[in-house]
Amino acid sequence: MLQAHRELDAFLASVEKRAFRTAEIATGNKDDALDILQDAMFKLAEKYHDHDAEEWGPLFTTILQSRIRDWYRRNAVRNKFRSWFSSKDEDQNDNDHKDPLQQAEDDKARTPEQLLQAGRRIDELDSAIHALPLRQQQAFLLRIWEGYSVEETASAMKCSAGSVKTHYSRAVHALREKLDQHW
Repeated sequence: MLQAHRELDAFLASVEKRAFRTAEIATGNKDDALDILQDAMFKLAEKYHDHDAEEWGPLFTTILQSRIRDWYRRNAVRNKFRSWFSSKDEDQNDNDHKDPLQQAEDDKARTPEQLLQAGRRIDELDSAIHALPLRQQQAFLLRIWEGYSVEETASAMKCSAGSVKTHYSRAVHALREKLDQHW
Protein backbone atom coordinates (compact mmCIF):
# COMPACT_ATOMS: atom_id res chain seq x y z
CA MET A 1 0.00 0.00 0.00
CA LEU A 2 2.87 2.37 0.80
CA GLN A 3 4.38 1.60 -2.62
CA ALA A 4 1.09 2.54 -4.30
CA HIS A 5 1.06 5.88 -2.45
CA ARG A 6 4.63 6.56 -3.55
CA GLU A 7 3.75 5.76 -7.17
CA LEU A 8 0.75 8.09 -7.04
CA ASP A 9 2.85 10.85 -5.46
CA ALA A 10 5.49 10.43 -8.17
CA PHE A 11 2.83 10.56 -10.89
CA LEU A 12 1.27 13.71 -9.47
CA ALA A 13 4.68 15.35 -9.15
CA SER A 14 5.43 14.51 -12.79
CA VAL A 15 2.24 16.17 -14.12
CA GLU A 16 1.93 19.04 -11.66
CA LYS A 17 3.73 21.81 -13.56
CA ARG A 18 2.20 21.09 -16.96
CA ALA A 19 -1.27 20.70 -15.47
CA PHE A 20 -0.91 23.96 -13.55
CA ARG A 21 0.14 25.80 -16.69
CA THR A 22 -2.77 24.28 -18.62
CA ALA A 23 -5.22 25.44 -15.96
CA GLU A 24 -3.55 28.85 -15.76
CA ILE A 25 -3.84 29.38 -19.50
CA ALA A 26 -7.47 28.29 -19.43
CA THR A 27 -8.43 30.53 -16.50
CA GLY A 28 -5.99 33.39 -16.81
CA ASN A 29 -5.57 33.35 -13.04
CA LYS A 30 -2.89 31.59 -11.00
CA ASP A 31 -5.05 31.22 -7.89
CA ASP A 32 -7.94 29.67 -9.79
CA ALA A 33 -5.52 27.43 -11.67
CA LEU A 34 -4.03 26.22 -8.39
CA ASP A 35 -7.50 25.49 -7.01
CA ILE A 36 -8.41 23.54 -10.14
CA LEU A 37 -5.14 21.61 -10.05
CA GLN A 38 -5.49 20.71 -6.38
CA ASP A 39 -9.10 19.66 -6.87
CA ALA A 40 -8.14 17.42 -9.80
CA MET A 41 -5.27 15.86 -7.84
CA PHE A 42 -7.47 15.20 -4.80
CA LYS A 43 -10.17 13.65 -6.97
CA LEU A 44 -7.65 11.33 -8.66
CA ALA A 45 -6.17 10.30 -5.32
CA GLU A 46 -9.58 9.84 -3.73
CA LYS A 47 -11.41 7.98 -6.47
CA TYR A 48 -8.77 6.33 -8.65
CA HIS A 49 -5.76 5.55 -6.41
CA ASP A 50 -6.47 1.84 -6.77
CA HIS A 51 -6.39 1.89 -10.60
CA ASP A 52 -3.32 0.85 -12.58
CA ALA A 53 -0.64 3.54 -12.91
CA GLU A 54 -1.02 3.48 -16.72
CA GLU A 55 -4.61 4.69 -16.33
CA TRP A 56 -3.76 7.69 -14.17
CA GLY A 57 -2.60 9.94 -17.03
CA PRO A 58 -5.82 9.83 -19.04
CA LEU A 59 -7.95 9.85 -15.89
CA PHE A 60 -6.14 12.87 -14.47
CA THR A 61 -6.38 14.77 -17.74
CA THR A 62 -10.09 14.05 -17.97
CA ILE A 63 -10.62 15.23 -14.38
CA LEU A 64 -8.55 18.38 -15.00
CA GLN A 65 -10.43 19.26 -18.19
CA SER A 66 -13.73 18.66 -16.42
CA ARG A 67 -12.70 20.99 -13.58
CA ILE A 68 -11.73 23.66 -16.12
CA ARG A 69 -15.14 23.39 -17.82
CA ASP A 70 -16.81 23.61 -14.40
CA TRP A 71 -14.78 26.74 -13.64
CA TYR A 72 -16.00 28.34 -16.89
CA ARG A 73 -19.61 27.53 -16.02
CA ARG A 74 -19.32 28.94 -12.50
CA ASN A 75 -17.48 32.01 -13.73
CA ALA A 76 -20.19 32.80 -16.27
CA VAL A 77 -22.72 33.01 -13.43
CA ARG A 78 -20.37 34.90 -11.10
CA ASN A 79 -19.46 37.47 -13.76
CA LYS A 80 -23.11 38.41 -14.18
CA PHE A 81 -23.26 39.37 -10.52
CA ARG A 82 -19.77 40.89 -10.36
CA SER A 83 -20.64 43.39 -13.04
CA TRP A 84 -23.32 44.80 -10.76
CA PHE A 85 -21.09 45.11 -7.68
CA SER A 86 -17.59 45.84 -9.04
CA SER A 87 -15.61 48.87 -7.97
CA LYS A 88 -12.58 50.63 -9.41
CA ASP A 89 -10.73 50.37 -6.08
CA GLU A 90 -10.59 46.59 -6.31
CA ASP A 91 -9.02 46.77 -9.76
CA GLN A 92 -6.32 49.14 -8.55
CA ASN A 93 -5.42 46.92 -5.59
CA ASP A 94 -4.86 43.95 -7.91
CA ASN A 95 -2.21 45.89 -9.82
CA ASP A 96 -0.25 46.67 -6.63
CA HIS A 97 0.77 43.02 -6.09
CA LYS A 98 3.79 41.95 -8.13
CA ASP A 99 5.09 38.43 -8.59
CA PRO A 100 8.51 38.08 -6.85
CA LEU A 101 9.66 35.69 -9.56
CA GLN A 102 9.04 38.39 -12.15
CA GLN A 103 11.29 40.72 -10.13
CA ALA A 104 14.19 38.23 -9.83
CA GLU A 105 17.36 38.80 -11.83
CA ASP A 106 18.20 36.59 -14.80
CA ASP A 107 21.56 34.90 -14.27
CA LYS A 108 21.98 34.03 -17.95
CA ALA A 109 24.28 36.23 -19.96
CA ARG A 110 21.73 37.60 -22.41
CA THR A 111 21.67 41.16 -23.54
CA PRO A 112 18.76 43.39 -22.57
CA GLU A 113 17.73 43.44 -26.22
CA GLN A 114 17.62 39.64 -26.36
CA LEU A 115 15.63 39.53 -23.13
CA LEU A 116 13.17 42.07 -24.43
CA GLN A 117 12.71 40.21 -27.69
CA ALA A 118 12.27 36.85 -25.94
CA GLY A 119 9.81 38.39 -23.48
CA ARG A 120 7.77 39.83 -26.32
CA ARG A 121 7.65 36.47 -28.06
CA ILE A 122 6.50 34.71 -24.91
CA ASP A 123 3.89 37.40 -24.24
CA GLU A 124 2.60 37.11 -27.80
CA LEU A 125 2.38 33.32 -27.54
CA ASP A 126 0.68 33.52 -24.17
CA SER A 127 -1.82 36.10 -25.46
CA ALA A 128 -2.50 34.09 -28.59
CA ILE A 129 -3.18 30.90 -26.60
CA HIS A 130 -5.41 32.81 -24.17
CA ALA A 131 -7.36 34.26 -27.10
CA LEU A 132 -8.25 30.82 -28.45
CA PRO A 133 -11.72 29.47 -27.67
CA LEU A 134 -11.68 26.99 -24.78
CA ARG A 135 -12.07 23.83 -26.87
CA GLN A 136 -9.28 24.92 -29.21
CA GLN A 137 -7.09 25.71 -26.19
CA GLN A 138 -7.78 22.29 -24.75
CA ALA A 139 -7.08 20.43 -27.99
CA PHE A 140 -3.89 22.39 -28.64
CA LEU A 141 -2.50 22.03 -25.11
CA LEU A 142 -3.36 18.35 -24.79
CA ARG A 143 -1.86 17.50 -28.18
CA ILE A 144 1.24 19.72 -28.01
CA TRP A 145 1.89 20.31 -24.31
CA GLU A 146 0.89 16.89 -23.01
CA GLY A 147 1.77 14.93 -26.17
CA TYR A 148 -1.52 13.05 -26.22
CA SER A 149 -2.74 11.23 -29.28
CA VAL A 150 -5.96 12.25 -31.01
CA GLU A 151 -7.81 9.41 -29.30
CA GLU A 152 -6.45 10.23 -25.83
CA THR A 153 -7.31 13.89 -26.35
CA ALA A 154 -10.82 12.98 -27.49
CA SER A 155 -11.28 10.86 -24.38
CA ALA A 156 -10.07 13.65 -22.10
CA MET A 157 -12.22 16.27 -23.82
CA LYS A 158 -15.21 13.91 -24.03
CA CYS A 159 -15.72 14.46 -27.75
CA SER A 160 -15.01 12.64 -31.01
CA ALA A 161 -11.60 12.30 -32.62
CA GLY A 162 -12.90 14.33 -35.55
CA SER A 163 -13.79 17.20 -33.20
CA VAL A 164 -10.30 17.08 -31.71
CA LYS A 165 -8.77 17.27 -35.19
CA THR A 166 -10.99 20.21 -36.10
CA HIS A 167 -10.32 22.12 -32.86
CA TYR A 168 -6.60 21.43 -33.09
CA SER A 169 -6.40 22.48 -36.73
CA ARG A 170 -8.27 25.71 -36.06
CA ALA A 171 -6.02 26.45 -33.08
CA VAL A 172 -2.84 25.89 -35.09
CA HIS A 173 -4.10 28.08 -37.96
CA ALA A 174 -5.13 30.85 -35.56
CA LEU A 175 -1.77 30.73 -33.77
CA ARG A 176 0.16 30.75 -37.04
CA GLU A 177 -1.84 33.73 -38.23
CA LYS A 178 -1.27 35.68 -35.01
CA LEU A 179 2.33 34.66 -34.40
CA ASP A 180 3.73 34.50 -37.92
CA GLN A 181 5.85 37.62 -37.43
CA HIS A 182 7.26 36.44 -34.07
CA TRP A 183 7.95 32.76 -34.59
